[in-house]
Amino acid sequence: MMKRKEQYKEAEALTVTQEVRVRFNETDPLGIVWHGYYITYFEDGREAFGRQHGVSYLDIHSHGYTTPIVKSSCEHKLPLKYGDVFRIETTIVDTPAAKMIFRYKIFDADNNIACTGETIQVFLNSEGIMQLNYPPFFEEWRSKVGLI
Repeated sequence: MMKRKEQYKEAEALTVTQEVRVRFNETDPLGIVWHGYYITYFEDGREAFGRQHGVSYLDIHSHGYTTPIVKSSCEHKLPLKYGDVFRIETTIVDTPAAKMIFRYKIFDADNNIACTGETIQVFLNSEGIMQLNYPPFFEEWRSKVGLI
């Protein structure tokens, strides 16, 4: 039996890579990144993805929608430390459901995977009602980028 997660496929052409440097305020007294900041790094990746592909938070908002996160997961593999420059790869997952699924891989300077994760966002209209179908602008975007 196929697991639900395996039904979705990552859209390989729709991956954005961004470099980030660990800032002092993101670390604990030992200079290691506090675990909660990895979710912030995922947001950095989502924002870079949105800017590059025309589906930023502001783009979505201009169409009268918001996309709150309803689920996030994060699996830590190796620690990042103050001053490290790391790379975050953000990939949108093609799904028939009216939501956005992003997967993340964070690589350290030696190209080792430091962290992986996923976030799921739903569409709310201007009244705050969750949409059971993709909004028209997002269907157009999916078509434009080859997801449908």
